[in-house]
Amino acid sequence: MSEYALVGDIGGTNARFALVRPGAVVLESVHTLQCSDYSNIDAACRAYFDQVGITGIERACLAFACPVQGEQIKMTNNHWHFTRTDLAQQLGLKQLKLVNDFTAMALGMLHIGEDEKIQVGSGHSLEGAARLVIGPGTGLGVSGLVKANDDWIPLSTEGGHISFAPADEVEIDLWRALVARFGRVSVERILCGQGLLNLYQILSAQQGSEVRCQSPAEVSVAAVEGDDPVAVESLQRFCRILGNVAGDNVLTLGARGGVYLCGGILPKVAEFFLQSGFRRAFEDKGRFVDYMQNVPVWLCTAENPGLLGAAAALENREVSG
Repeated sequence: MSEYALVGDIGGTNARFALVRPGAVVLESVHTLQCSDYSNIDAACRAYFDQVGITGIERACLAFACPVQGEQIKMTNNHWHFTRTDLAQQLGLKQLKLVNDFTAMALGMLHIGEDEKIQVGSGHSLEGAARLVIGPGTGLGVSGLVKANDDWIPLSTEGGHISFAPADEVEIDLWRALVARFGRVSVERILCGQGLLNLYQILSAQQGSEVRCQSPAEVSVAAVEGDDPVAVESLQRFCRILGNVAGDNVLTLGARGGVYLCGGILPKVAEFFLQSGFRRAFEDKGRFVDYMQNVPVWLCTAENPGLLGAAAALENREVSG
């Protein structure tokens, strides 16, 4: 039996793993695997054990970018699917806790350093008020933190799948194009890696421009470098829509404690993002402009906040799994 426990942060593209000692939120032996390289989660876990040369793991907390409440688990943005019971048996685990990836991300925000976040605009946190955690990556994750006595309780949500509400004529045209592709349009159809590419492709078609970028990463690079006007417009629109959606979620949750922006996309385009229209769209809530101007927003730049959150969830009795 090993003294270590396994923690994991499993998205649509990457599976991040680490080891933690009992009662600690300190990550050891952090490795990132590509989900597409493995048939299922058990194969990825065994590959990780082989890479770090460890056996006898009996406890694990894994965070997944999909609903995790049932016995059957099916990833939203990749091919993995399994049952809790089979996974525990295949890995020889005595304790297996499964949590939503943004439940873990929310807990992780409580363990990042002050030098691992950048404030976006003004505002001051209202003590004891709820906090929003939101971030685009392979999908759009949404969670929150609610104070209960001296503890913070993370919320498990699927807020990335709420309906997209266009805010101007350009976005109405985007919505129409997305409806033609997908039927119902959730905010995740825009606010994720593939969503950024969707924006770029639609704007290129509407403007009769050459489609020079073939992947979300290419759109981001072209926007940051400024050598493709449609890429610049796409990323600017992406940031504004994120501001609008984050602001709506603040009003819904009453998140006057602040907003943590996470996920894999924003830290890679941080300078562009900080100069974008995000904050203006975030505050643009009509009669509630003053309310929104007082809400602080932080861009999280920590490398593995989801793994930190999974480590925290392992020992947290308030987090079921």
